[in-house]
Amino acid sequence: MTRRAAGRHLVAALCLLPVMVLPDAAAADPALQLHDDGGAVLAQLPMRDGAEICLRWSHSVTGGAVADCFENNAGQLTLTRSFLHDFAAGLGEVAGRGRLVSAPRGGYWIVDINEAMPANSVTLRNGSDPVGHTLTAAGQELPLSDYVARGARVRLHLNLHP
Repeated sequence: MTRRAAGRHLVAALCLLPVMVLPDAAAADPALQLHDDGGAVLAQLPMRDGAEICLRWSHSVTGGAVADCFENNAGQLTLTRSFLHDFAAGLGEVAGRGRLVSAPRGGYWIVDINEAMPANSVTLRNGSDPVGHTLTAAGQELPLSDYVARGARVRLHLNLHP
């Protein structure tokens, strides 16, 4: 194989890597990255200062909508609000942690949580297909199951210098 052909094969292989960068992301902008259990970056979404990205899913018992929304607050991944469809198993308000606000279409938001995530990260296990963990940002959706198997451990990390 010629050096030129080998170069083309390398470029083609690199293009197949499963890392998603939305088109408007600049290389120097902070990004929320999805890491597998080994630390490899599987996908990323731009997350400039003040931007919000929500992790949405369906409750594993009731099937109702749940969301945790994070903001890049001056370089710190911060949980700012959570949506809960009702007070189902494992859901509810924690005294002194934000305030409860009714949602116009049912359910409620806990707002003003403003809890900094240790090490700019959140670790979770990807839920089953009906749970459907999905990152949403500025009209974009990134289903975690497109990148990791059900039950796989993943880490969301705000990288300030991707």
